[in-house]
Amino acid sequence: MVFPQKITAGLTLKHIINLTAYPASLWAVKAYLRGPSSIDISAEKDGNLHVLNVSADVTKNYKSGYYGFSLRAVNNYGEVEEIEAGSVEVITDLAAVTGQVDTRSHAKKTLEALEAVIEGRASLDQERYRLNNRELFRTPLDTLIKLRNQYRAEVSREIAKASGKSIFGKVVRVKLG
Repeated sequence: MVFPQKITAGLTLKHIINLTAYPASLWAVKAYLRGPSSIDISAEKDGNLHVLNVSADVTKNYKSGYYGFSLRAVNNYGEVEEIEAGSVEVITDLAAVTGQVDTRSHAKKTLEALEAVIEGRASLDQERYRLNNRELFRTPLDTLIKLRNQYRAEVSREIAKASGKSIFGKVVRVKLG
């Protein structure tokens, strides 16, 4: 990927883009982000490199969330080429948060909620019951346990990724021949 996958509001964004087919001497590069707000970023020229350089004073105003982006090159003849398109996440600047904030991932929040439901189920053994012509169905315990295991694996992958470990587990080396 040429464009960064994450941008943190309140921090300087400095990203060098080397596009041999679109040298800075002949092409200008611009990124268009659309999502919770509209963000346009023009790259600076550094020899034949393109540099996205946005100050922290500017990024502090970026609204957090997921954005679609289009990275484009434009030359003096009016030709426009899309280099890359995709999505990028703008992360909240924690220095700007004054109240409480929950920084847990979706997987971590869901895992904790599933575990709380499973713990509460220890004393409840009915999956279905009726009160005054109303019926209540509960998610079967085996389904909750399958979901818990799925989210445990996802949280483990997040932890491994954050600590720089392989998300695929241990490396097993094999000598052939």
